[in-house]
Formats: sequence, structure tokens, C-alpha cells
Amino acid sequence: MNEKLEFSDRLRSAILAAGYPPRPSIVVHEFNTRWHGASISTQAAWSWLNNKSIPLQDKIQVLAEWLKVDAQSLRFGDSVRHSVGESGKLWGEGSTYIEREAFDAFLKLPTMQRKTVREVITAFTLAFPHTQDVQPDKNIG
Repeated sequence: MNEKLEFSDRLRSAILAAGYPPRPSIVVHEFNTRWHGASISTQAAWSWLNNKSIPLQDKIQVLAEWLKVDAQSLRFGDSVRHSVGESGKLWGEGSTYIEREAFDAFLKLPTMQRKTVREVITAFTLAFPHTQDVQPDKNIG
């Protein structure tokens, strides 16, 4: 199978599992109520459902939140989710709830604000290179 066909199959399955019919008009309505950018067209939704195109990751994130599925699984399938999950085990071991909460808030930001936050983090990383193991600061928050 090709990538667009596999994505369309996963999207249709997720829509059905969420209790909706996999129709472009439904996707347009549900997506646009959650998306803060320019509205998608019925043609765009039709293309996603019919093996013609794959939305950008920020749009996949909105679809995943609507359908209550993992964004990586929706985009790439379960095999990638499992490999991402393996590398993500460190997330739970080395971070605090506050850090995870901050990252979740970051993921909810619009694209331009995410870019700004990434630039700030990069600037701090360059200004304060890692010379020692950094432990989570439990006093932040």
C-alpha cells in the first residue's frame, strides 16, 4: 500500500471509531471548530479521506485530538507509535509532572507561537551549555 492510502484508511477507521460517518462535510465541520487557522475546504477533507493527500502535522494533531487518537499513530501507523513509545520511556523517568504539563501546553500553541518557544529554548541551550547532568527542579511551578 502507499502512504496516502494507509493514512486515509487510518483516518476513516478513527472517524468511525469515534462514532462519526467518514464524510468530508463532517471532517470539515469538526476540524474547523477546533482549528485556529484558515478553514479547510470540503475538497481538502475529501482528499484526506480518498488517498489524495496527507495533511501537515499541525492539522494531524487537531484531527487526533478530535478523534482521541495518538497523532503519530494516525499519521504513521502503530509500528511507528511503538518505536516512538520505546524511546519515550525516558520521558516518564526523567521529568516531572510540571515539565510534562508545560510540554502539553506547548503542543496546544499555534504554529507561530511554537516556533517562538523553540527559538527561546534554543537560545537558552546555546547560552547555558550542558556541563553537568541536570536534575529536574522540583521547586519550579
